Amino acid sequence: MKLEELKLTQEWDKTFPRSDKVNHSKVTFINRYGITLAADLYIPKGAEGKLPAIAVSGPFGAVKEQCSGLYAQTMAERGFVTLAFDPSFTGESGGSVRYMASPDINTEDFMAAVDFLSLHNMVDPARIGIIGICGWGGMALNAAALDTRVKATVAATMYDMTRVNAKGYFDSADSEEARYQAKAAMCAQRLADLKAGEYKLGGGVVDPLPEDAPFFVKDYYDYYKTPRGYHPRSLNSNGGWNVIGCESFLNQPILRYSNEIRSAVLLIHGDKAHSCYFSRDAYADMVRDSKYADNKELMIIPGAVHTDLYDGGGRDAIPFDRIQSFFELYLN
Repeated sequence: MKLEELKLTQEWDKTFPRSDKVNHSKVTFINRYGITLAADLYIPKGAEGKLPAIAVSGPFGAVKEQCSGLYAQTMAERGFVTLAFDPSFTGESGGSVRYMASPDINTEDFMAAVDFLSLHNMVDPARIGIIGICGWGGMALNAAALDTRVKATVAATMYDMTRVNAKGYFDSADSEEARYQAKAAMCAQRLADLKAGEYKLGGGVVDPLPEDAPFFVKDYYDYYKTPRGYHPRSLNSNGGWNVIGCESFLNQPILRYSNEIRSAVLLIHGDKAHSCYFSRDAYADMVRDSKYADNKELMIIPGAVHTDLYDGGGRDAIPFDRIQSFFELYLN
């Protein structure tokens, strides 16, 4: 298996300050589709022996220089080896065509990160967890249902990308006719792209922001389009996914076997987030008729909106103490 040679930025270009408590390096690893992924590895300074480890990714359309890197660096400060990676086809990672997404390949990205950590000389392979943020929260749950090496999973401000693609926001387009029309539009776009010789971008977060935009659009704008979270490699901050980038999400529900997850899961969401229904429903489905409900938890953060769990929202909304104690318990 040959690693693709990637162009990796060596200077610190994150949306958060660099910590003096951890060692940071750029690394690459390969998934089972032969795609080389780029990642930031964070190791606690002065660490000795084999440590527990956590792979982190998300949100959907973000890069590791944004909030997944913040989560990774913070958890490394707290004693874990952490790996924040760019998914296939995005950021500094490989894969062509760019700006495509796949429930299968993106779940595999998490599993490939677990491969990398399992073989690292500072990691105890029996103590590996994952963190998925926003759309990658759903991917993390899918990976936990598939990868028996994952001992604990945190999904923060989670989206189920298959549900929102198939049913629309708040399930407002949950009908056979609406899905048919979405599929027909995608199929037409495929031919238009081939004729044009390039894939049309769907557009990232709307800019300029309309005055009558719904709150959740304003919430995304406040993160992705301002100095708070803007990054030049982030899809959401710029041109977005290809129009057909998420086509396969329309009929491939990723949480089908979530109630068979035996390892520990912590879902975290703000009660003011437009997306909170994803975590509430995912938790209910996960514990329904499950033999493994005792190590599952839904934590609701009062007053927090969706992007507050990206970077704290200026008020330390991310419950890092709880995340730390959760991983310390289940990666013991």
